[in-house]
Amino acid sequence: MEKTKQGQVGMGQRSLAQETWRRFKRNRLAIAGMVFIGVLLAISVITVILDLVNPELYNDLVVKNDLLNKLAKPSPEHILGCDEYGRDLLFRILWGTRYSLFAGVVTILAAILVGGTIGSIAGYYGKIVDNCIMRVMDMMMTVPSLVLAMALVAVLGPSLVNLLIALSVSQIPQFARIVRSSVLSVKDSEYIEAARAVGASDVHIILRYIVPNALSPVIVQGTLGVATTILNVAGLSFLGLGVEPPAPEWGSILSSARMYMREAWHISLFPGIAIVLCILSLNLLGDGLRDALDPKQKR
Repeated sequence: MEKTKQGQVGMGQRSLAQETWRRFKRNRLAIAGMVFIGVLLAISVITVILDLVNPELYNDLVVKNDLLNKLAKPSPEHILGCDEYGRDLLFRILWGTRYSLFAGVVTILAAILVGGTIGSIAGYYGKIVDNCIMRVMDMMMTVPSLVLAMALVAVLGPSLVNLLIALSVSQIPQFARIVRSSVLSVKDSEYIEAARAVGASDVHIILRYIVPNALSPVIVQGTLGVATTILNVAGLSFLGLGVEPPAPEWGSILSSARMYMREAWHISLFPGIAIVLCILSLNLLGDGLRDALDPKQKR
């Protein structure tokens, strides 16, 4: 009997996943966004592997100066042209993909972990604990996330690690609120009361029964949050508070290109296009996930 029940639950979970995928794949724009992000992830993995196999490749293709090709226009030898130091712009954009995606994914994962923990505690225990935690989150949300990140980076100093810390802290309040609202909606349910009655610990109840109910909104917000974070990374790097040169981060490339926009349009155009396409793809993917995971979207 127990095996039969487990099998029925497994079939239910599989059918739910299949139904979600069925709704998602009908959104062609979301599929296009997913494919493009998949391509960027593949490029990131390939560049990491190339660096491990041949460490000199990064220096020769991305960092090494070639002043004879300074501000060279797009050509068969250099498809996207060269920057102010004669470095091939195509290779710099390709290698810069991993900086943007890595920063976006790591930042959101850290924000989900910390914010989700805080939101779970606030929603589950309520009363004084909830009020104290949420008032702190409210104070943090009064400051725009980019401004808060800029202030933290200015205090900690410009580096990739400090940038990730600053952006993670700035994203924590929104995930804390999302998880808290999900906890409040289910914490008084009968199955939660049953778990308490059999002596389950608070940690077990939160992780086993409450957190899974918050996964859908967290996944959607996380996808959209990655897009926002990538844009913030580019903005901070553009202002000199992010990834430091000669690392080929897209915002850093744009920051260097602003002095040569009239005489070398390609230096600012192509990394800008890369940022726009990446953000657009993540937003399309997030919108598709939101519609697919929404139980009201029955099509």
